Amino acid sequence: MAKITAADVNTLRKKTGAGMMDCKKALVEADGDFEKAIEILRKKGQKVADKRADREASEGVIIAKVNDDKNYAAAVYVSCETDFVAKNQDFIDFTTKICDLAVANGCTTIDEVKALDMDGLPVAERVLEMLGKIGEKIELADFKAIKAPRTFAYIHPGNRLATIMGMNMADVENIDTIGKEVNMQIAAMAPVAIDKDGVDQSIIDKEIEIGMEQARQEGKPEAMLERIATGKLNKFFKENTLLNQAFVRDNKMTVGQYLKNANKDLTVTEFYRLALS
Repeated sequence: MAKITAADVNTLRKKTGAGMMDCKKALVEADGDFEKAIEILRKKGQKVADKRADREASEGVIIAKVNDDKNYAAAVYVSCETDFVAKNQDFIDFTTKICDLAVANGCTTIDEVKALDMDGLPVAERVLEMLGKIGEKIELADFKAIKAPRTFAYIHPGNRLATIMGMNMADVENIDTIGKEVNMQIAAMAPVAIDKDGVDQSIIDKEIEIGMEQARQEGKPEAMLERIATGKLNKFFKENTLLNQAFVRDNKMTVGQYLKNANKDLTVTEFYRLALS
C-alpha cells in the first residue's frame, strides 16, 4: 500500500478544493493514485475543481502568437522548476523567441519546433544550453498550432495561461473584437471541446459513471440511475463545451448565439488552452 503523506493530501486538496480528511480517505482508497482519488471524490458527491490539462504543469512560461496573415496561431510552453526562473526576463524572452520561430516557419508539431535553427543550433540544443545556464530542468514542454481562415492568440498576464483559436470566417464585421472575446472565454472557462460532438467518448463514459454513482449515493432507484446520469451529462455539455457555455460578457446568451448574432455561419473551428496550475 502506498504511503500517503501530508504533502500528498495537501496537493490533492489544492487540486480539488475538497476537505483534508476527504482527500486523505480518497488517496488511501486509491492507493496513492491522484487521478483515481479525484474520481472517488466526485463519485461521493464532492465538488471537485477540475484542473484537466493543467494538472501536470509545474512552472514555466507560455507564449502565444499569430502570423502576419492572421491565418496561423501557435502557443509554446517552456517549463522550468521555479517561479523565480519563470519570471526572469531572459527566460521569457527565450520562450518568446522560440514562439516567433515557430510562427515564422508555420510549424505544426513540437518536433518541428525542436529542429528549428536558433542562432546556429537546433532549438532542442538551445534548450539544453539554457538548462546549463540556469541550473534547473528546462523543457520545451508543449506546443500547439492552428491554421484557419482567421486565428487569434491570447496571453493572460503573467505568462501562465494562453489560448489560441481558429474561426471559419475572416470577413465578418468586428471580427477582431469577437475573436478576442471568445478567446478570453476559453481562457476563463476552460471548455473541453467546441460542442458536445467534440467531447471524447472516454470523458462521456466517465461522466455517466460518476453521475450514476452520485445518484446511487443519493438513494435513487437503480432503474432511474441511467436517466439521471444522462441529465447530468447534458448539464456537463452545457457547462463545458464552448458553444453551449453561457457567454461571460452576457450570460443571457450562449457563446454560439453570440457568434450567430455576428454572422449565422460564424463558428470556431479549433482551439487550444495551455495553462500552468
